[in-house]
Amino acid sequence: MIELKGITWDHARGFDPMLATAAAFQERHPDVRISWKKRSLKEFGDYPIDKLAESFDLLVIDHPFAGRAAATGCLLPLDAYIEDEFLAEQANNAVGQSHASYFYGGHQWALAIDAAAQVSSFRPDLMEKTGESIPQTWIELRALAERRHEAGDHRVAIPLCPIDSLMTFLSLCAIHDPDAEPCSDDEKVVDDQLGEFVLGFLRGLLPLMDQRSLDCNPIQLYDLMSATDDILYCPLAFGYTNYGRADYAENLLAFTDVPAQYEHAPSAGAILGGTGYAISHKCRHIDIACEYGKFVAAPAVQSGLYVESGGQPGHRRAWLDESANALCNQFFRDTLETHDKAYLRPRYHGFMDFQDKAWYMTHACLKGELEIRDCLNNMNALYRRSLQTRSG
Repeated sequence: MIELKGITWDHARGFDPMLATAAAFQERHPDVRISWKKRSLKEFGDYPIDKLAESFDLLVIDHPFAGRAAATGCLLPLDAYIEDEFLAEQANNAVGQSHASYFYGGHQWALAIDAAAQVSSFRPDLMEKTGESIPQTWIELRALAERRHEAGDHRVAIPLCPIDSLMTFLSLCAIHDPDAEPCSDDEKVVDDQLGEFVLGFLRGLLPLMDQRSLDCNPIQLYDLMSATDDILYCPLAFGYTNYGRADYAENLLAFTDVPAQYEHAPSAGAILGGTGYAISHKCRHIDIACEYGKFVAAPAVQSGLYVESGGQPGHRRAWLDESANALCNQFFRDTLETHDKAYLRPRYHGFMDFQDKAWYMTHACLKGELEIRDCLNNMNALYRRSLQTRSG
């Protein structure tokens, strides 16, 4: 009996499709047993993959860990084990840079089985009730927040817990200056003027929003949006198709592209998320692990079993599939532009150490505990130190 142990993350979107695909794969391979465990969303974002690779054969990972994989050798380079034709098909049918996000240092470290980015969400019933419309620009978003604040109900909100405060900061910088992506300079995270503008904008927006914003991650915010009538609209949070599915939550959410920098501009710059299927360097059954990975990432499974089991596929065929869209209140169709034009975070070895500390700085700044100029200076110093371990 061949046994493979996998680790994914603790949400229906991350866990349920892995259980379903493992069961389906085992039906075809009776001598294989694949078991999946889960870890918290926070651990998914910051726990070192080289430590996980010591205990698990299969890992569902976040793409900024690609540089760490290249530097430590903790994952198998899949291009050495999976045929070029399969990888080319995946690349040609990627959602935005999802597949490319796991290519680093000349190797493919994971298969993009899940695609995500920060998108907008809203309660269709509350939009109709209030007569409000979806903001197309950030100026319109500010005006919507002001109106709902004055009305005293059905507020705007953004998840701004520590890690998401940094993600939102980086996204807004990329949205407002597409020609100067964050971390494209070796001295500064972003241009001083741009950073000051974005942090000032968020600080000015906070008093107009639901006051739980500073404590929420996307899942917590979506739970609030779907369980209460307190929140009408969220302009920027990592999307979850689950909340667009009938019977998942009390009230259905709809998702759409993020507001643009200015009228008629593309919805570009929101941070890319998603997850990838990786194999530990200690896996003793590499051939089977690769076969299972190809099974999960195959277009037929991605647009069928995977999405039907609560997953958020990484293959473009699923995003264009009418049945998949019908399952999720048109999530894929209505957010594809944002995903295709999402901002790809750095993946060098050392970036995750920067990210793990920088989010506390942005969070403190938004709470008024750290001045904007000091926040940017501290982030820049931390960023420069992180570059010292860059490799690949």
